[in-house]
Amino acid sequence: MDKDQVREVIAKRAAKELHDGDVVNLGIGIPTMIPNYLPEGVTVTLQSENGAMGMGPTPAAGEEDKNLINAGGGYITLLPGGSTFDSATSFAIIRGGHVNVSFLGALQVDENGDLANWIIPGKMAPGMGGAMDLVVGAKKVILTMEHTQKGAPKILKKCTLPLTASGQVNMIITEMGVMEITPEGIVLTEIHPEFTVEDVQAATEATLIISPNLKSMVD
Repeated sequence: MDKDQVREVIAKRAAKELHDGDVVNLGIGIPTMIPNYLPEGVTVTLQSENGAMGMGPTPAAGEEDKNLINAGGGYITLLPGGSTFDSATSFAIIRGGHVNVSFLGALQVDENGDLANWIIPGKMAPGMGGAMDLVVGAKKVILTMEHTQKGAPKILKKCTLPLTASGQVNMIITEMGVMEITPEGIVLTEIHPEFTVEDVQAATEATLIISPNLKSMVD
């Protein structure tokens, strides 16, 4: 798979985790692609930490509104009834526990559900943004990310970078498979048919628990 195919596979699978009526926050990167693959008949309310509620699909080229962007600066659309508001209101929604699912990227995640997604020591970083609030405030946290970074594992036994939050991740979706964080460790529940279990484990530092009901992550 090339990079575009990898991102599409992840976003399509992530969209299947959405249920009718969910309030959903989308992080920067792959998560912003998820609205393009919503299952038929599922209606969700998309929230952006910079102050938007009721987002629709990414606008077509040439139809962008410079006043409507997501937290990453990408153009968005608003569905009928959608609204914009200040950051204080946005974070009141997040901290108040009104977000059902938060989709985020990650630099590292470990078998305890710890997340590091904002800084590599010694390199310039724009700041954590709302990630710390999102992983604690949302009812479910799902990571949507490439399985490795330049061949190096991102799913570790223990994070080595500064943590965004400890023990808050519920699920990981990569181009290789779907994994759930449990008290026993990381359980591989779905696998992409282009890979074997051995491939996934070789790209993962943490020891995976293979679900007895392991299935394909694509239809």
